[in-house]
Amino acid sequence: MQQDEQARHLMPVKEITTADPRIQRAILPTHPDSRLDSPLMRHHPLSNEDMVYRDMTDVESKKKSLHELIAQLDVSNSVRYQRTPEDTYCNVYSFDYCHFSKVYLPTVWWTEASLKKVLNGEEVTPIMYETVDHIYSNALHDWLLTWGVSFGWQRMTSFDEVQRKVNEEGGVGIICAKRVTFGWSGHIVPIVPETKQKKAYRENGVVIYPLQSQAGKLNYNYFAKKRKDWWNHPRYQSFVVYYHP
Repeated sequence: MQQDEQARHLMPVKEITTADPRIQRAILPTHPDSRLDSPLMRHHPLSNEDMVYRDMTDVESKKKSLHELIAQLDVSNSVRYQRTPEDTYCNVYSFDYCHFSKVYLPTVWWTEASLKKVLNGEEVTPIMYETVDHIYSNALHDWLLTWGVSFGWQRMTSFDEVQRKVNEEGGVGIICAKRVTFGWSGHIVPIVPETKQKKAYRENGVVIYPLQSQAGKLNYNYFAKKRKDWWNHPRYQSFVVYYHP
């Protein structure tokens, strides 16, 4: 069985490039324990009051509010994102960053049975462990290829281009890498706008390592060169880069 799962895990996922109007978001309601100072209910949206949302007024307001959001989430220090002996929480941080950026990236997704109902036009309520279950970084890699376009995500092939679009449009970038070994964690990281102090790493004027923000084994509010091209590490079988305006 383990060999079969590993074989399926290594099979390439076909990219879907046409949006499916039947698909619906799977998102749970807020929970009183889903807080920055709590390790509980990480799969629920944050219930902290006065959270910063991306201000969609113009490009400058978008970028300013995204940096305010990074400061407020404070991934380096917030209890919600600190690793445990069993887990790291790159997917939770990426979900929170996207959620308050007004972009959909799931932290739970429809079960197989529920997905069939959704695509059949039935109304399905997200209920943990009944109609939805956790979705982690390996599965998010495949989710982006399958469902990303239906939620406004655009696949990118150039870090220089995605950093430029994040800078010039105030949008959201994502890098997601899928692990070689089934059952081991992949990784997912937002690409964020540059500031005067925080920069992507360039060679000959071209972005080699974009400006990123992550939870993981180590948490960084901002980094670029520190982890170099982590997505090319042999532990990963594949990575994808996406952008959402």
